[in-house]
Order: sequence, then C-alpha cells, then structure tokens
Amino acid sequence: MITVIALAVTVICSAYKEDEPADKAALGRLLFFDPLLSKDKKVSCASCHQPGFAFADTAAVSRGVGGKKGTRNTPTAMNVRLQKFFFLDGRAATLEEQALAPIENPVEMNLPVDEAVKRLQNSERYRRYFKTIFNSEPSRDNLSAAIAAFERTLETSDSPFDNWKFNDDSTAVSAAVRRGFVLFNGKGKCIRCHFGSDFTANEFRNIGLFNGRNWNDSGRFVVTRKAEDIGRFKTPGLRNVGVTAPYMHNGRFRTLKAVIDFYNDTRKLVPDAVNTDSLLQKPLGLTITEKRDLEAFLLSLTDKQFKQRARRR
Repeated sequence: MITVIALAVTVICSAYKEDEPADKAALGRLLFFDPLLSKDKKVSCASCHQPGFAFADTAAVSRGVGGKKGTRNTPTAMNVRLQKFFFLDGRAATLEEQALAPIENPVEMNLPVDEAVKRLQNSERYRRYFKTIFNSEPSRDNLSAAIAAFERTLETSDSPFDNWKFNDDSTAVSAAVRRGFVLFNGKGKCIRCHFGSDFTANEFRNIGLFNGRNWNDSGRFVVTRKAEDIGRFKTPGLRNVGVTAPYMHNGRFRTLKAVIDFYNDTRKLVPDAVNTDSLLQKPLGLTITEKRDLEAFLLSLTDKQFKQRARRR
C-alpha cells in the first residue's frame, strides 16, 4: 500500500510543470517572490511587500537579511504605475531604478546586483525564461524591467468608493462615508495633498514629525540637500489604506484613528517640530463624529479583495 501511494505521489509531482512566464510581468512576479535575489536566499521582495496587505508590511519597519531592522516603513507596492518618484524620499525616478535598490541594500536583501544576475544566469530555468521573453540572458536591465513590469500590474479600482463615484452605485457606501468625503475635501484639508486617481499629489511634505533630535529622519533632504526639504517625505497614495498599517515613514501609527487624531492637531505629538507644512500649523478642529466619518471614508478606498482585513481597529 505504501509503495502504491509513493508511486502515485511521484506520478503527480512529475506531471506537474510550473507554468512558464508568458511576458515580462509574469517573469517579474516570479522574481518578486524568489528569495534567490537575497544574500542568504531567504528574503524576497514579497517578504516585506506582502500581497495580503496590499503589498505593504505589517511591521513599523521591516527586517531584511539576517534579521537586520530597517529604518523606514515599507510602502505599498500597489497603484504605483502613475507615480513620479519612488521610495519615501523620492531617490528613484523610475520603477526600474527602484526595483534594484532593495536587492543591493545591505539592510534589506544585501546582494550586489551583479551577483544576483550571475545567480539567474546559473539557473537553467531562468536562462530559458529570459531567453524566451527578452531574447537574451539575464542582465541588470532586464531584471529591473521584469520586476517593474510586474509592479505596474498591481492596480486596484474595485473599492466601495469607486463603485459609488464611478459606477453610480448609491448603495456601495454608507452615509458616514459620504459625510467623510465632504470632510476629506473640506474641513479636513486632506484633498490638498491627496488627490487624483490614486489620492496622491506626488509631492513631498513635512507633516510635523521632525525636530532634529528624537525625531531626526530628515527625509527628502538626504537626496536634494535643500533646506526646504528637511523632514519632507513623499505623500503616499491612499488606495487600500485600510490594510497598509502601520502608517507614516516610521510606522508610528497603528490605526487610521491614530492618524486622524494626529492630523487634527499635529503639534501635540512633536510640539517643537521644525519646517512643518503651513497646512498643518493650526488644529483642524474635527469632532469625534467627524473623525469617525473621515475614517469611514478612508476605509472605503480599500479594494474589495481586502475586505476581510479592512476593519476598524
């Protein structure tokens, strides 16, 4: 009986053949999930960009090779096709440039890209894939092109808000969401930084989390060396925000409620913050009910595929 079972398992396994990627995006997906691109072959892009959480992380800051702890929160890799800058400080101008940086980062995957390419070249499987799709062996350029192509497919547009506003479904959202939408565009001032199809202006703002001492990540300034960029970080998109906690560049806030409380009066958390954006230098004066309505609206921006996780906390 054992022999028969073993034979059956062997037949099943031998019959199974991994679907070969048909295009750049499909190849990029394989690479995104493959720990082969990290020094110890244990960490992949998906280790920090978790699909179930809109390709973000659940930790304030992620851990890379050898358990090394990062310094900034992992942003979602979804809905990035239209973005103009990448990374929280905007140091990459294209998705292709962004795709390679984590591989070489000593705290993340800690593998020189040239070594990553050699590993792919030494893989009969990957040599075949790259030859089919790019008509060449694996290289730095087509490695980045494949991962970037996959990331460009990670778009979502099936949220309750989308169905309400763009599909004319009046039952898709609650009255609280509708009130929150009014607050988002008015008293809350959110629309000043979060607008467009992905709810981001693709700008850099200092929201009051820098004082040069215990709050000392200078953000965009590291890239530009311009004084006006001290403490500024890229304004994130808000799609799927219901599942991308914790929030802010340092993962300071675990819930949307905490984020809204902070924005209602940013001075309470870091009273000696410097270079804070003028939009946030005065309290918003939101009531408890208004905060709840604003939270309901923000949750409505989360795609239905994440419905089970997009809960109030």
